[in-house]
Amino acid sequence: MVRRPSPVGRLDQPRCIEYAPRAMRILARPLVTAALAAALSLPGGAAAAEVKVAVVDVQRAVMQTEDGLRAQATLKKLFDSRQQELNKRQVDLQKQKEDIDKQAKVLSQQSLQKKVEDWQKQMVELQSTFVEYNKELEKKQKELTDPIFERVLGAIKRIAGQDSYDLIVDRATVAFSRSDLDLTDRVIQVANGTPVGGGLPAAPGSGHATPPKAPAGGGAAKP
Repeated sequence: MVRRPSPVGRLDQPRCIEYAPRAMRILARPLVTAALAAALSLPGGAAAAEVKVAVVDVQRAVMQTEDGLRAQATLKKLFDSRQQELNKRQVDLQKQKEDIDKQAKVLSQQSLQKKVEDWQKQMVELQSTFVEYNKELEKKQKELTDPIFERVLGAIKRIAGQDSYDLIVDRATVAFSRSDLDLTDRVIQVANGTPVGGGLPAAPGSGHATPPKAPAGGGAAKP
């Protein structure tokens, strides 16, 4: 973050702007456990010991779908472009500051003050641009990833209905879960529209995929 400009007549060393908005670190929206549980819980009066539970790493699912990978590439390209521009302006301002320091003893007070004011004005503009670019990137991230997020939730609900899960929670919200309860890879496949074996991918530990539906017309499928 850039410090605010100092009073006229005194220059502060500009601090390096690191353009790393939150949107680049996290592509998936955070989920509250209760909200996700409410969205994905299926009705039923099963005893607590019979509740069928699974976990999904929602962030990984969003980022590793085919569209998620494309979104990351698009965001990185935009990020790199904006970062390069900010870095160039930062270097230019540093050079200007060094030139002003060298000329401070030979310039008139009026000329020196004008240069200082112009430099400080550019620093304020750079800070404003930094904030603007953060907002731009976050807006682009939301535009690209919101549809993927909804598709991932749809895949989770589809698997929950198909395999009669009572509860599926985001892995980020639990302290521990067995690896065989993780459905993330299945969710990615379903979200990509590439289910295994003609149906949903196999449940963990089942050893087989969900059988495809019988052919239209009521006839049994041939072995």
